[in-house]
Amino acid sequence: MEPDLQRELIPRADVLHLIHSLDHLKITFLGAAKQWQLLDADTGEVPAEPSYTELLQHAIDAQDLSRDVVRLAANFARSPHSTTRAGRTVLAHLATAATMSSHAAPRFADTAETALSLPQAASPTARREPANSMVIDHATARAYLRRTSESLGEAAKELHAHLDFQRFVSAVAPRAIPTPPPAPSSRHR
Repeated sequence: MEPDLQRELIPRADVLHLIHSLDHLKITFLGAAKQWQLLDADTGEVPAEPSYTELLQHAIDAQDLSRDVVRLAANFARSPHSTTRAGRTVLAHLATAATMSSHAAPRFADTAETALSLPQAASPTARREPANSMVIDHATARAYLRRTSESLGEAAKELHAHLDFQRFVSAVAPRAIPTPPPAPSSRHR
């Protein structure tokens, strides 16, 4: 195999490990986006007294998830694999995931902060604007979680394509296994 082509290949074990990490995070982010709800399941409305603690926990958990994505992106960026053709594409998806994930926690925190002001609002009209703001902030935060999940999935797809490329290269590349030189003969003519 040519040296240039060999440098472009990320070792299979590293690819499989990274795919596993990406798939785990992708599922975690998507699960959080589905599970973390603001609206009452029965009425579809903002609860009369939304739980500040629960909403703040969404912010805390989103921050923890974001840290995991940023750490994964940073570790990959430091690896020699990030300079390969596939690695640069994976790194671009990881950078997007890191950015998207970092936007979710502040939106969840804004939702929690607004929840504190709701019980103080005297009339339904005075309550409508902050409630709408909460819904928008919370929905936006969940959208950031979904976009993070999508970016992680795109990075995993790129790595799966890289594995396919490796299989193709190994199938068509001649395996130049040097044959050992013949052993010296003990007979002389």
